[in-house]
Amino acid sequence: MPGEEVAAPLSTVYRDYLRCLNERRWSELGTFVADRLSYNGKQFTLADYRALLEADTTATPDLQFNPEIIVADDEFVACRLSFRATPRHTFLGIEPTGTQVSFAEHVFYRFEGQRIVEVWSLIDKEAVREQMLRES
Repeated sequence: MPGEEVAAPLSTVYRDYLRCLNERRWSELGTFVADRLSYNGKQFTLADYRALLEADTTATPDLQFNPEIIVADDEFVACRLSFRATPRHTFLGIEPTGTQVSFAEHVFYRFEGQRIVEVWSLIDKEAVREQMLRES
């Protein structure tokens, strides 16, 4: 109908979310993430989720969220993200060695009203650890 707002496809919303993360526009995170969400089965507030993301990007200032594969429907987004970063502080429970690491994250999101309400994330922490120890 004329004048009726059409929702953007979730793949577009998700790419905008990644841009927000990559540009560290933390004050805009609530545009993409609900006030309460589930992260790997644990209950988080938006502030908790923001703190998690800020901690990761503080530990690895050059961290960029690069989507390799995005699959989306009207409720879910699945993505393989690739990263290449140099941890400067403890990252994923691993002490930094000054080594640049490459790793992937496989992550699934459930959206309600175009905002993230559930996140399931899997990162191969052992691969990061092995790269850091090999180069130290």
